[in-house]
Amino acid sequence: MANFFKSLFKQTDPEPTKPAPIAHEPELATRSVPPSAQEPTTRSLPPSAQDDIVIRKARVQDARNIFDLVNSLSSDGTLLRRSYAELCENIRDFTIAERLLPPTEPAEPSPLGIYAQPPDDRYEFLGCGALHLYGPHLAEVRSIVVKPEAKGLGAGGQLIKALTEEAADHSVMSVCLFTRIPDFFEHFGFRVADRTAMPDKIYKDCQTCPRLYACDEVAMVRGPLPNIAVLGPSKIQRPELIQIGQLATTGTR
Repeated sequence: MANFFKSLFKQTDPEPTKPAPIAHEPELATRSVPPSAQEPTTRSLPPSAQDDIVIRKARVQDARNIFDLVNSLSSDGTLLRRSYAELCENIRDFTIAERLLPPTEPAEPSPLGIYAQPPDDRYEFLGCGALHLYGPHLAEVRSIVVKPEAKGLGAGGQLIKALTEEAADHSVMSVCLFTRIPDFFEHFGFRVADRTAMPDKIYKDCQTCPRLYACDEVAMVRGPLPNIAVLGPSKIQRPELIQIGQLATTGTR
């Protein structure tokens, strides 16, 4: 009888179940890739600096930033020195580049719960450029400069594009500039030109420039050369413009 009950319990007792195998996560693809070739995380991806740059027409409140930047490059002759009063008077010629800064939260919220920065503090001044209109025949891109820490962000190129588009809005035939880096401006459609073909520029600035007889800037133009002038004589005598090659030959400084 005892054997009978043992056999009965043996048949009815359920067989203990084995624990199911633990499912392992599949290996991530990036784990088999060398660290140098792995996809960077979103946090490490730098934001598009060019998308953060804002180009706009200058306001009189921007004159101080323009004054400091332009005159910081006037001692070596890169740019002509401009007075603060002159910049305020001609502020409508200027276009500026600025960068939107990430919002910051104060340590304690304001009574109204507002965390936004004041409008003037949300942007960082990067550079400027001006478009001077001589008339429908000629305009000049001038005082174009970006801060050293902003180089490589594309602000200079965006300023040039904005200024040439402004000239096109005025239906100006020719846009000129004077520079020491002609290769850069060739990318924007400018070509080397004879400065005597732009007497308005010479009469306005060159005649009073301390580097008149030792000018190392290259004249460039975009569009046809103007065939008229509205300032001063219609043609500047060549002896008044001494070329760099001639200076090297004579040793004159």
